[in-house]
Amino acid sequence: MVHLSHILFRKELNGLKILILSCDTGEGHNSAGKAIKEAAEHKGHSVTMIDMFLLSGKGTSHAVSGAYIGIVKHIPFFFGLLYKVGMLISSDKRKSPVYFANALLCKKLSAYIESNGFDAVVTPHLYPAETLSCMKRKNLLHIPAVAVGTDYTCIPFWEETNMDYYVIPHDDLTDEFAKRGIPENKLLPLGIPVRQAFCTRTAKAAARTRLHLPSDVPIFLVMSGSMGFGKLAVFAAELAIRCHNNEHIVIICGNNTKIKRILQNEFKFNKRVHVIGYTNQVSLFMDACDVIYTKPGGLTSTEALVKNIPIVHTAPIPGCEAANVAFFKKRHLSVSSKRLSKQIELGKIMIENKELNAEMIRAQRRERKPYAAIQIVGLLEELAHTDTTD
Repeated sequence: MVHLSHILFRKELNGLKILILSCDTGEGHNSAGKAIKEAAEHKGHSVTMIDMFLLSGKGTSHAVSGAYIGIVKHIPFFFGLLYKVGMLISSDKRKSPVYFANALLCKKLSAYIESNGFDAVVTPHLYPAETLSCMKRKNLLHIPAVAVGTDYTCIPFWEETNMDYYVIPHDDLTDEFAKRGIPENKLLPLGIPVRQAFCTRTAKAAARTRLHLPSDVPIFLVMSGSMGFGKLAVFAAELAIRCHNNEHIVIICGNNTKIKRILQNEFKFNKRVHVIGYTNQVSLFMDACDVIYTKPGGLTSTEALVKNIPIVHTAPIPGCEAANVAFFKKRHLSVSSKRLSKQIELGKIMIENKELNAEMIRAQRRERKPYAAIQIVGLLEELAHTDTTD
């Protein structure tokens, strides 16, 4: 049994070869993997991070990511239906079609791990966890394996996996995961890992100077996630109309180049609206803003939480994102509404009502877990050390 105190304070073990397995079904899982990679490399370890499905070729990877992203972007209600069905059939008593589909990669992943001599493997995604569990079942996995949950709920099919440990986002989720069939002694509530940039703050004035944003006006940051999900153009137009006090709006469109073009055309004469595509300066934009509007993805929500920024959650993708909203609202970490107009109103209230603003910041400071990536690396060190000395 790994002790949490050992994860932070044990003597450092250098020279591990760590494998991080993800897949391209949205950028959140990849962001978590990159945070772990950054922390591990900072401690001197060698890290390889791959899309597991590339082991079967680019065609398989594109098919998996394309199917997922297509459903989420274009028919989100169907994704919600699939999620509900998954919850109904998910069980620790039997294996699902999801398990058997991912089990097809057992031999290829086993060969890849053996040929590269990895010391530990970690995955922020269910699919590789299914494959690794199948490998353990067939005695094909001989290194420690850790899963990392990236939503504030136990999503379907986690309970049919068999990892050495499961890093979950918060202590309050332990009962939920345990009731679904995951052994409680395998659950470590270390948090969702975010990159180091989100664990520190640049002064607001300095961040605005670096981003060429005005220093003396309120600024709203609007984020749609890497896939540009949601009625972003409608939301942005309504927000711009209701900004009467010289507020500026920064819109980050993610990888959705189509919506970026639409927004740039819509606001080409409005100097108070700044349309940004994919950017690696999200942390700095968070430092520069007063309120963030974001869909309730686990990663972006956690990044804003760790940054201590007032959060307004916009419309969730049905399923796990609805659970994320519920988790945040219950603990006063964000505000939200199903109605677009109310979401906009809440953002303006968060700027105008200093007491409400301060209350949310205090709640965020109480609940944030900024050291998750570092602790996960400590866990991998502990497991690899234990494995080599048994």
